[in-house]
Amino acid sequence: MEVSLQAQRPLSCKAVLNHTNGCFKIKPFLGSFPLARTTRFTPWRSECPASGLSHRVTASAADFSKRRQKRSPTPSSKGPASKGFTPKTQLGTSTQKRDQKNDSEKEDSSISTSSESTEPKKTEIELNNALEEESTVELYQKNKVDEGEKEDPEEDLSSRDKELAVGKSNQNMENGSIGKILEDVAELQKKETTSKIDTVSSPRAVASGGNNLSGTNTIDSVTVKDESVKSDEKISEDTSLKLKLEMEANLRKQEIEVLAEENVLRGNKLFVYPQIVKPDEDIEVFFNRSFSTLNDEPDVLIMGAFNDWRWRSFTKRLNKTNLEGDWWSCQIHILKEAYKMDFVFFNGQNIYDNNDRKDFCILVEGGMDVFAFEDFLLEEKRKELEKLAKEQAEKERKEEEQRRIEAEKAATEAERAQARIEVERRREILQELMKKAPRSVDNVWFIEPNEFKGGDKVKLYYNKNSGPLAHANELWIHGGHNNWNDGLTIVERLVRSERKGGDWWYVEVEIPDRALVLDWVFADGPSKVATMYDNNNYQDFHAIVPRSVPEELYWVEVEHMIFRKLQKERRLREEALRAKAEKTLRMKAEMKERTLKRFLLSQKHIVYTEPLDVHAGSTVTVFYNPANTVLSGKPEVWFRCSFNRWTHRVGLLPPQKMLPADNGSHVKATVKVPLDAYMMDFVFSEKEDGGIFDNKGGMDYHIPVFGGIVKEPPMHIVHIAVEMAPIAKVGGLGDVVTSLSRAVQDLNHNVDIIFPKYDCLKLNHVDLHYQRSYSWGGTEIKVWFGKVEGLSVYFLEPQNGFFWAGCVYGRGNDAERFGFFCHAALEFLQQGGFHPDIIHCHDWSSAPVAWLFKDHYMHYGLSKTRIVFTIHNLEFGAHFIGKAMAYADKATTVSHTYSKEVAGNPAIAPYLHKFHGILNGIDLDIWDPYNDKFIPISYTSENVVEGKRAAKEALQQRLGLKRADLPLVGIITRLTHQKGIHLIKHAIWHTLERNGQVVLLGSAPDPRIQNDFVNLANQLHSSHGDRARLCLTYDEPLSHLIYAGADFILVPSIFEPCGLTQLTAMRYGSIPIVRKTGGLYDTVFDVDNDKARAEAQGLEPNGFSFDGADSAGVDYALNRAISAWYDGRDWFNSLCKRVMEQDWSWNRPALDYMELYHAAKKY
Repeated sequence: MEVSLQAQRPLSCKAVLNHTNGCFKIKPFLGSFPLARTTRFTPWRSECPASGLSHRVTASAADFSKRRQKRSPTPSSKGPASKGFTPKTQLGTSTQKRDQKNDSEKEDSSISTSSESTEPKKTEIELNNALEEESTVELYQKNKVDEGEKEDPEEDLSSRDKELAVGKSNQNMENGSIGKILEDVAELQKKETTSKIDTVSSPRAVASGGNNLSGTNTIDSVTVKDESVKSDEKISEDTSLKLKLEMEANLRKQEIEVLAEENVLRGNKLFVYPQIVKPDEDIEVFFNRSFSTLNDEPDVLIMGAFNDWRWRSFTKRLNKTNLEGDWWSCQIHILKEAYKMDFVFFNGQNIYDNNDRKDFCILVEGGMDVFAFEDFLLEEKRKELEKLAKEQAEKERKEEEQRRIEAEKAATEAERAQARIEVERRREILQELMKKAPRSVDNVWFIEPNEFKGGDKVKLYYNKNSGPLAHANELWIHGGHNNWNDGLTIVERLVRSERKGGDWWYVEVEIPDRALVLDWVFADGPSKVATMYDNNNYQDFHAIVPRSVPEELYWVEVEHMIFRKLQKERRLREEALRAKAEKTLRMKAEMKERTLKRFLLSQKHIVYTEPLDVHAGSTVTVFYNPANTVLSGKPEVWFRCSFNRWTHRVGLLPPQKMLPADNGSHVKATVKVPLDAYMMDFVFSEKEDGGIFDNKGGMDYHIPVFGGIVKEPPMHIVHIAVEMAPIAKVGGLGDVVTSLSRAVQDLNHNVDIIFPKYDCLKLNHVDLHYQRSYSWGGTEIKVWFGKVEGLSVYFLEPQNGFFWAGCVYGRGNDAERFGFFCHAALEFLQQGGFHPDIIHCHDWSSAPVAWLFKDHYMHYGLSKTRIVFTIHNLEFGAHFIGKAMAYADKATTVSHTYSKEVAGNPAIAPYLHKFHGILNGIDLDIWDPYNDKFIPISYTSENVVEGKRAAKEALQQRLGLKRADLPLVGIITRLTHQKGIHLIKHAIWHTLERNGQVVLLGSAPDPRIQNDFVNLANQLHSSHGDRARLCLTYDEPLSHLIYAGADFILVPSIFEPCGLTQLTAMRYGSIPIVRKTGGLYDTVFDVDNDKARAEAQGLEPNGFSFDGADSAGVDYALNRAISAWYDGRDWFNSLCKRVMEQDWSWNRPALDYMELYHAAKKY
């Protein structure tokens, strides 16, 4: 019986396949055993198959019942659990039992039927028939007792003939007489068949000999005969089956007895039957207690599991057998996933036999091997994760539904309250009106009949001469009810009346059902046509409805109507917001998918895979073009691969010699991706044993794997910076720190930012709270914590006043202030117990982090941390930048072209081996025309034309420009020499010459430049006021409107490390016009000249560019752009749509930075 244990794993249940010795194994044994191939159990001193993995098996020991396990009469090896020992003799059907009883009446009923026999097996050939019969009956009845069956004594006796025959057969088998066995069986079947036919034929004879009253005795006789034949055949089959099972049981018994004797003689304490153990079958484990540490224990249990204790633990009680010696046994079902069974024996408490601390094991043949089992476990893990994901999704759905219900309940209560307030307001007004409303006014108007109610038709009379309509050709009534509650509901023409005493006219109207008061005016025509009114001196006309509905009932209905209206309006708003949010998420996901595809194709000239998206569990082919690498011209290329950043459990795969592919100079290799892979890693070499390697400049090649059951472990990145948007933004550095951190965090990594607590921070939406203090540099430093744009930020406030200056930069001691901050930040990490993977510092202001870390902190608690340094602008702090380059593990700048432009700088040139260019991106949540509150209508690439037209009209109206369909050039920039201010001035005049409009937004830190542009603005206002406007300040909402309303955005920078203006322009569907430098060259591809360069990046051309830094260069690009706008509007609109669909967000740069972070960790 299975027992639930709750104990620790027994003393030495080894969880590895690499046993040093002593692991038992069942070997086939070919001996002189008659009629069957037998096996024997021997101690196995060799190693079991190795896996190199350790696992624990948890079992329990709570309830050890001594109740004997019931055994199934016909156990199945395919069943889900063990059922009894082995197939026993199957009892006959009810027909068999009846026939056996009939036969037994002819036998001597004095046969002994002892219920239990424990005598040793008799092997003497000379036993007489009586002893044979007695022992056979005893064996048969013993089997019945083991099977838990209770039969009538007469039925036991009824099978005596068969038992005797089987007894003889057993003796004959022991003598090796197989032919005799078959003869006995045939003779017995013949006798039984004859006996049954005779038994059935007797009543037929009687029936045929009687009177034939119905004339159908012949047919009845035939029918009975047919049924008798079928019954005889069935009886014969059942008898044959029963004999076969009995023979198999006896053969099995004899084999086990021989094995027991063999193992006793050899001193072995264990054997199993059958000896060849196969998966998804039952075996019986035999254990000799007398050879064990359990020899004096009353209870013996087996505790085990499969596959090095890694799969499906079990505990079962062993039962004493009838074998000679102290043999105990139980049945175990070998699982179909098993390649090995591991087990120990114990007494149910604390005494174990664990094979001298090596555990027992039995190898399973013909099933899984260790590698197949690993894949099976991974697949099981995948299913489990899918199940957990579904459960989590369902849980979140229910929670969201509960939140929705609660929100709906709260909104409903608020709407009911609002409806009550509105009703009270209306009620007060209407009650005041009803107090003043008459039933008629002498010589002006009256109603007939004077008693009426809702639904009645009445005549309203009006004296034309009483008011301003005395000379009108027509008279019309414009009416409503209840202080115009439903607006204008009555518009009818009056006709002249025959009534005397004035110029009376009347109209027949139907009183509205719920009217308490009628409201109306008279006019000289219908609505939208009338020019003259009589509105009772601006008071309108009002009349009480004498027999109106009860007032309380009316107000209840009004309140309900107002509530329903409010509810409907709210639900429509919520549905619109929900639909917009869903579309935003869908567009982001689609853009991210396109970017990932572009990322995977970005190296197609060197390496790519088929399929492009690599999925766990699939087979992938890697194509490599050595012609474009250091392996060009090598006679062989070898592929070296692993997974999960070279940390996968299978280790490095054996090198593969790559084979020629069909496409030109490419070679290929095929790899099976494991189910627990999240990243595929590889390099190439010229020889099997190494030689020259192509490892992508020390970065290695990495391709993400999708659908794996293991996710990439998160890295911990800490940014130490002095700018951060939006709380302390001065330039592009602040945008990068915030946006890069958010993008990396969105990839499921952990990101923190350490930042100075300036006294000029914009903390409008930051919940800042004090955390703790620490001392360093002779001063107390207070630590504050807050979330900025979803990021964890630690604010350091030294009490020496370094950051109480009212600004970020501009103090005479900036280098001292920021140097102190860098040291304080590292001290904060060490004292706080932080152990980041990466510390990322930026520009000269936090460059000291690099050398302070290496000199003072790397060997004192932060040994696993690596330093990444990013240059945003080399124009400032070159000395600090050069020193940081020397100490950093990896360094970057903000575009590939800019990295080449500054490669010769003395601060950078010695460190090109660790210097990389990675583009910046823009924050799609901040710059999003679909969710931008600063533009008139939302738009996407699908309705870009309509969206930009509305934005242009709004921009022209706001700035007082001419409302005309003209090409509009926008300029958004800081006015410095770096930004090409001389080119900006020229472009303004040239655009006006081409009959375009110009809008500039920006200011100059240099007062001389600022004054120069003020004068230009005044000049343009006088000469081209309807087509040019210069806004010399910073205006965030206006910048959004310019990006959306402009057709072109001009960026003529002399140098530009990256540039975000051109990227934002394309996000809003504006076409960039740029000078070819730095990041401008890397992101803008000229529609006429850069098609091939764009295709190499997986892009299409997206703008206009020029080379020189003079007016001719600007004219070249600007003329082509404006001409395209005038001459090919459809083409231009398609270009706007194209640039909107390109992804210039942080999706791609975040992936590049993660590759860089991992590369830094290798050092």
